[in-house]
Amino acid sequence: RPYWRCYYSNTDAVIYVVDSCDRDRIGISKSELVAMLEEEELRKAILVVFANKQDMEQAMTPSEMANALGLPALKDRKWQIFKTSATKGTGLDEAMEW
Repeated sequence: RPYWRCYYSNTDAVIYVVDSCDRDRIGISKSELVAMLEEEELRKAILVVFANKQDMEQAMTPSEMANALGLPALKDRKWQIFKTSATKGTGLDEAMEW
């Protein structure tokens, strides 16, 4: 994470991948996301969130994840959350087309 700033310059979109099954660390994910989005270089970047591991029974829904990450409060930023499963390859094409 300390090196993320190296990639902020000229960024049009941020793709943020979150483990939908990890309820214990969703707060940490939110803190990291909020800190990143406060960076001046990312002020105009759109946000795409991959709610990953949606193939698992215990996965939070995208709506639960959006609320846990505070996405509805992002009034001045275009964002979208997508159900994904990296192991099955589902949802990735839809998210990238958005």
